[in-house]
Amino acid sequence: MGELRFDGRSVIVTGAGRGLGRAHARLLADRGASVVVSDTGGSVDGTDGSEEPADEVVEEIRRAGGRAVACSASVATAEGAAAIVGTAVDSFGRIDAVVNNAGISDKHLFADLSDEQFRRMLDVHLFGTLHVTRAAWPHFVAAGHGRIVNTVSEGMLGAQPMLTSYGTAKGGVWGFTRTLAIEAAGEQDIRVNAVAPRALTRMLLADARAHAGGVDVDGAVAEALAHMDPALVSPVAAFLAHETCPINGEVLVAGGGRVMRLAPVRTSGITRDHLTLEDVADGLDQVMDPTGAVVVPVDEFT
Repeated sequence: MGELRFDGRSVIVTGAGRGLGRAHARLLADRGASVVVSDTGGSVDGTDGSEEPADEVVEEIRRAGGRAVACSASVATAEGAAAIVGTAVDSFGRIDAVVNNAGISDKHLFADLSDEQFRRMLDVHLFGTLHVTRAAWPHFVAAGHGRIVNTVSEGMLGAQPMLTSYGTAKGGVWGFTRTLAIEAAGEQDIRVNAVAPRALTRMLLADARAHAGGVDVDGAVAEALAHMDPALVSPVAAFLAHETCPINGEVLVAGGGRVMRLAPVRTSGITRDHLTLEDVADGLDQVMDPTGAVVVPVDEFT
């Protein structure tokens, strides 16, 4: 296969001022894309803000010979999302792909999380993804093509404690990805997929420091960085954003040079003509047994 390029294409990357988004933006620009570097420059929990991170990434891309513009509008509002998409159209005359990467972290026990903290998490992760996608959608439909790359997390599967707000938001993004993919399949060439990254970012590092219990977290960073470099996630995000990507409604786990499919499965289970509570209890091992389970396709019910 020849080199996959984005020449003549315009791509939005949200949360692109640091970490994963920065790596995504730089790779896409290196492959010829004109990139909107979208970032509010806020702190890990979504507060404060600065134009500096996005501007710095734009400057890095331009020094390397690429094309990029910055936008500091927030994905958490419909108005901010419209401004981000408008920046792409005004600057480059088109929009071909969106990488919804913006996110925040606020790791606490469920009993300690306020409604405000839950809403802030949903506003950025779930509604941020929704707002930007909604603003870009008419452009994709009019053009007859487009790629939407959302960011989910294995944390939505219950992998760690103190992730109820984060996992809830990312679970919502997963559901949004799969259900919108069904509608996208009815259009000419629109695909909606997601990446679940495994990478060392400032959010992950902040969480680790906050709950280290005296352990020297920073001392382990150098060792972990080689295996969790955000740049090792970006090829997957970029592939999902490329016009040749054929899959739809899928999640690819990416990290450390490894790529895996994450998909819901259905077990063989049990069948009884007159199901009782006791049947469920007696057959629970068979219901839970993954042997022979099948992947549930996104278009099964269409």
